[in-house]
Amino acid sequence: MPKNLKTDVLIIGAGISGLATAHFLENHNVQVNILEKESYSGGNIRSQRMESFLVEYGPNSTLDTTPLLHQLFIDLDIENFVEYAKPNAKKRYIVRNGQLNALPMGPLHFLKSDLFSKSAKLRLLKEPFISPSNTNEEESLADFVKRRLGQEFLDYAINPFVAGVYAGVPEKLSVRSAFPKLYELEQTYGSLFKGAIGAAIKRRKSNETSKQRARLFSFQDGMQTIIDALVKQFSNRIYTDSKIDFIRKQHSGFEVAFRSNNEFHSIRCSSLLFVIPTHSFAELNFEFDFPIRNQLNQVSYPPVTMVFFGYHENPAKIPLDGFGFLIPEKENRNILGTIWSSTLFSNRAPTGGVALTTYIGGSRQPENALKPKEQIINMVEQDLQDLMGIDKKPDFVEIKPWDKAIPQYNLGHQEIIDSIEACEKEYPGLYLSGNFRGGISVGDCVKQANVMSEQIASDLEIHTDSLKTETI
Repeated sequence: MPKNLKTDVLIIGAGISGLATAHFLENHNVQVNILEKESYSGGNIRSQRMESFLVEYGPNSTLDTTPLLHQLFIDLDIENFVEYAKPNAKKRYIVRNGQLNALPMGPLHFLKSDLFSKSAKLRLLKEPFISPSNTNEEESLADFVKRRLGQEFLDYAINPFVAGVYAGVPEKLSVRSAFPKLYELEQTYGSLFKGAIGAAIKRRKSNETSKQRARLFSFQDGMQTIIDALVKQFSNRIYTDSKIDFIRKQHSGFEVAFRSNNEFHSIRCSSLLFVIPTHSFAELNFEFDFPIRNQLNQVSYPPVTMVFFGYHENPAKIPLDGFGFLIPEKENRNILGTIWSSTLFSNRAPTGGVALTTYIGGSRQPENALKPKEQIINMVEQDLQDLMGIDKKPDFVEIKPWDKAIPQYNLGHQEIIDSIEACEKEYPGLYLSGNFRGGISVGDCVKQANVMSEQIASDLEIHTDSLKTETI
């Protein structure tokens, strides 16, 4: 590796957001280099086959919401490895009174469902007649749902859903930041029901799919397939095990000095993109005023621990005929929910076997994620025995604690994003992106990466034209 490099764009962080942005920038003929402090790329997307089981340490899947995903897969020559969730995995269960109840998938199923009481079902009829909130006042997701749909819908639909997506709690999440489309439906149409109809018409025109109707997919060898393909594309331009010494502002760009393999290097770039967790900015040495460091540190990343149980034979006393189940906070359990991984996709367990992926901790019970390994295993075994009738010890166990897992779009999050945008305007060529901005799912990260690449490429073109004018 050369001691001194020059590039159009230097990306700090080789997770899915950084790698995808690099890919889209290359489509604009922009030269890219990437620094990563860890010894591996991919962030929390990691897949590993162990003892005939496929373990996903991070995201198990994502939703097919945009054609942009498939264009990326075609570019990377991995489209043929995409695997959609099995048809018999459509059911999603919610625990109520210690029993698994299928989440209603349509109006008729909703009316027949035991998950919600008769009064809760009647309460939904009021929704079209409830006025929108004041746009000047930020509202939590919990307050939004209680106001429009009622307490029971919050407790047994939204609360477990939020635990499954964000590992968060609806009382802290900002509806405007965490669920912007939900917020916009109310503001634009005055009602969620009316908005659902209007939004469906708009999506048909844009060729996008709602997250409610989108198909779930992964890859034959897990989500790391995307990472491996992107790493292959940039194999000689990703520098792992890189520790940054300083970041310096220059007249027409930036200089980043770093150490890799005990050697000192420096890269000069026209544009500098950070795609790292917000708490990681505290570790960086900026040799210029970086005014938003403290605000970035306010984004919460609660701990979450992934617990994988593998069985050579099916141990469950209930049919494994769905995605898995989520647990409302009111049920007072130790786990957030369990994905029936071997029901969802093929080759997750040996023939006749079962793979279960359970999550604990999050904003609801952060202390659970930090407990000793044996205690965590015991908590998961107890809840799976109570809810699925599993009284057999797993044949294979793998645990992955994420001390800082998923960024929470809590109340006040938009103010942080506004500060980021102001900082980017103050320092042309400096950009911040990642799953704390634009959504936390893999699909959201890819869409945000495309948006960011368009912005950077456009700004670089303007900057180049300006330099040519100055020269003339």
